Amino acid sequence: MQFVGLIYRFVSNFAFLALVYYSLNLVEKYQQRAILGILVLVYAGMRAASAFRSFYFFQRIERLELEAARLAVLTGEGPAAATVRKQIVNNVSVLRRDGERKSYIDLLFLALVVLLCISKIVTD
Repeated sequence: MQFVGLIYRFVSNFAFLALVYYSLNLVEKYQQRAILGILVLVYAGMRAASAFRSFYFFQRIERLELEAARLAVLTGEGPAAATVRKQIVNNVSVLRRDGERKSYIDLLFLALVVLLCISKIVTD
């Protein structure tokens, strides 16, 4: 199921890139193309800031995972409780890694969109 989520993220970002490319090539006047490019750059900047903020969030989750694993060893409530805690920590780490991969995909396509917009703004 995680693979499907990554494919969806890739396809949706690729569709956004194709839409930006088509829109910038469709507009004939330089001034309108520059305005559209700048608006897309602002949007890409906001999404990139959100992606970088999510990395900070994932780093905090990783610290919590390590702390939870350490505390699970110290409590010693029994094998059943330790197994449940270990499973929860493993599930959280899988979700965190999946979120990081999705953020990397977002940043890759946002970088491509930024390059495309800058190239359309600079060229006449």
